[in-house]
Amino acid sequence: MASIIESEVMAKKHKSENWDDFRYFLAVARAATLSGAAEKLGTEHTTVARHISALEEGLKIRLFHKSNAGYELTPEGEKVLDAAESMESIVLSYKSEERDAGQICGVVRVGAPDGFGSVFLAPRMAELTKRHPNLEVEIYAAARVFSLSKREADIGISLATAEHLRVASRRLTDYRLHIYATRQYLDAAPAIRTQRDLGRHPFVGYVEDLLFAPQLDFSTGLEVELASRLRSTNLLTQVHTVLGGKVLGILPAYIASSFPALMPVLSDQVNITRSFYMHVHEDHRKAAHIREVAKFIAEQVDANRSLFL
Repeated sequence: MASIIESEVMAKKHKSENWDDFRYFLAVARAATLSGAAEKLGTEHTTVARHISALEEGLKIRLFHKSNAGYELTPEGEKVLDAAESMESIVLSYKSEERDAGQICGVVRVGAPDGFGSVFLAPRMAELTKRHPNLEVEIYAAARVFSLSKREADIGISLATAEHLRVASRRLTDYRLHIYATRQYLDAAPAIRTQRDLGRHPFVGYVEDLLFAPQLDFSTGLEVELASRLRSTNLLTQVHTVLGGKVLGILPAYIASSFPALMPVLSDQVNITRSFYMHVHEDHRKAAHIREVAKFIAEQVDANRSLFL
């Protein structure tokens, strides 16, 4: 059945010589709504619906189950998805080769955790765009994991290796986290001499039910349970909460170094290590502009390794 579907898909493409229907199909499959696909493509939801209808009519199959919750692929739609992604890979490869014939240019989307993207990457990226005037970089800094297979980003930075088989990964660096507080807090609060003393102090931490990566759970490895009565999904929110001088927080050292008011607490006793990984989809590995940005990120991390460790 899969080969029949793929043959029909290729026949439809050959007949129409129009990639648009499949491009719209992929957008809906990834966004699960017409409005989400329309926003991604910069068009109206009625235009998206028209392309989906044309594709279903041309292939003579139903691609989506439609409900109030959104658009869910049918079994036939899942098979078309595989074929459409293969076609997309060919298109991307062709565009990459075409672009590589000239200078480094184009738009590269980098998805990264909010702290790494905002505090480390953003201030350094202007150096690369100055070097290549026709290169544009979009930094998506957010407390989430970006899907390269869904084309949410061209380069992804995360706390774990990639699970998708067609995504190439490399370990960027380990990084350390410590407990931090302001001098204002430490001067006014009871002394902290051992980990057991931490149980008497308020903390800010992550919303446990909304952790975007299990590596952000710091509950294990400590001798005492921390009282995080203030919680946020966003690392920079936690940083500024600690800067308020009322609570402590577990923060990355490379972030804390940007804020002189933050003082490490029990750094000889509490030393948590995590890792950053960089991911690039196989379809993009040959694209010169994406390779250039990935290379720059790796170089900047290598040059500042002491900052992370």
